[in-house]
Formats: sequence, structure tokens, C-alpha cells
Amino acid sequence: MLPCVCWLQLILILLSSVLWTRGENCPATCLCPDPHTVDCSGRGLTSLPDEIPLDVRRLLLADNWINRIPSDFLVLYSDLVYLDLRNNSLSHIEPGTLSTSSRLVFLDLGSNNLTEIPKGTFGESRSLIKLRLGNNPYLSKVSEDAFLGLTSLRELELERNALSTLKVGALSQLPSLRVVRLEGNPWVCNCNFANLFAWLTENSNKLPNGVKGLECSLPMDGRRVSLTQLSKDSFRECQATLTLTDLLIIIFSGISVSVVAIMTSFFLASTVHCFQRWSKGTKGDEEESEE
Repeated sequence: MLPCVCWLQLILILLSSVLWTRGENCPATCLCPDPHTVDCSGRGLTSLPDEIPLDVRRLLLADNWINRIPSDFLVLYSDLVYLDLRNNSLSHIEPGTLSTSSRLVFLDLGSNNLTEIPKGTFGESRSLIKLRLGNNPYLSKVSEDAFLGLTSLRELELERNALSTLKVGALSQLPSLRVVRLEGNPWVCNCNFANLFAWLTENSNKLPNGVKGLECSLPMDGRRVSLTQLSKDSFRECQATLTLTDLLIIIFSGISVSVVAIMTSFFLASTVHCFQRWSKGTKGDEEESEE
């Protein structure tokens, strides 16, 4: 009798475990190990699954073929704090996808096909702490204001992308930043890289391996060198380099000075001419009065 009871208990435990894993509102192709976690990793999905519980907190969607995230996605799932979308087919993120009301703390967009991170992509998601954007082989452009408003962001991963340059403002406006990964990018050591190099040397403690883990290509011959071989003097010539804006300012300043000089000369010549005529008139009147 006792063995039968033990077998019955074991069967009930297994059944309850299966039911708990599947969950009442769990998507058909996914697993739900707890009431607030949905695991749809490696299911061959081409879009976000239907019937995701609205109170989901951890959503695992890695290793699929998903190519789009609806812009209102996080509005529907406002309790979501952990979103893993690595190794999918995302080529862009619609601006505003991450709203200011989002509670998202962790976001992994690594190993996708992203090409650009424009301004407004993350919609000032102030709760975001860790952002993974590494291993996007076509990601060559990151806007200076791409991370604007991410005041809680501590870890930013941009390693092994196609970045040759990056505006310093993209990093300096992150007050809580503690770790940034930039290795494995085709950085070019030209004047556009000078400000970033200065920031990296001043904030090397935020790089996992310091500046020794970073390389860039010399503009002259394309040779790759470690940043440890460079110094501020390496970019000394850049301080004398004039941008297009600088040239335009100089040109217009020169034109303005020339116009002012011409007008001043004309005014002085007119004044002298009038004075000479007045002097001649005065002398003529004096001669007439003497006669």
C-alpha cells in the first residue's frame, strides 16, 4: 500500500511541475518556469509570440528570427524588467519603443543586424541599468544623443560592432556609467577620434581591460595599433585643423570686416571732401569781404 501512495505522490508532483512550467496563460511554444517569466528562447519565432501574460517580468526571446519590435510593446507590458532579444534579426528599433514609463532594467539587443542607433531610440528609459548592443556587425553609427536620458545606465556594451568613430557626448552624458565595452570595433585614429581617445584615457577604469584592450587603424597606412601606443601628442595636428564651420566663420568675418572698412573709408572720404568744400567756401567769403 505504501509504495502505491509514494508513486501517486510522485505522479502528482510531476503533473503539478508540468502545469506550473506551462502556466495557464503561457504561449503555446514557450515555457513559463514561474508566474512572471516567459521563456521562448530558440523556438524559431519570426515575430513576438501571442498571448504573452500582461504581468510578465522576464521575457526571454533569444536565438530566434524576430525582425521587429512593435513601438507600443512596452506600453502593453509595463511590468517587464528583463528583456532578452539577443541573436535575432532586428535591423532597427523604432523610436519611442522604450517609453519613459518603462520599468525595464535589463535589455539585450546583442548579435542582431542593427545598423544605427538614432536619437530617441530608448525614449529616456530612466530605469535601464544594463544595455547590451554588442556583436552587431553592421552597426556603424551611434547618435550623440542615442542614450540621452538613460540616467541609471551602469553598463553599456558596444563591443565587436562596425564603429569607426563615436561622439564623446554619447558616453559623457551617462552620469551612472560604470562599465563600457568598446573593443573589437574598427576604430580609426584620425582627428574625429581625438576627443574619444581623451575620454577613454581619462575613464580607463570603466573599460574592462583599460585602453590596452582597444586598437585603432592609423589613417596613413591602415596599420592597427593599441591605444597604449598613442598619447595626446599623437593628435597634436588636430588642434590646428579647421572644420568647415570654422572656415565659414573666418570667411564671413573677413567679409564683414572688409565691408565695415569700405564703409568707414567712404564715410571719412566724404567727411574730408565736405570739409574741403566748406574751407574753400569760407576763404571765398573772406576774400569778398576784404574787397
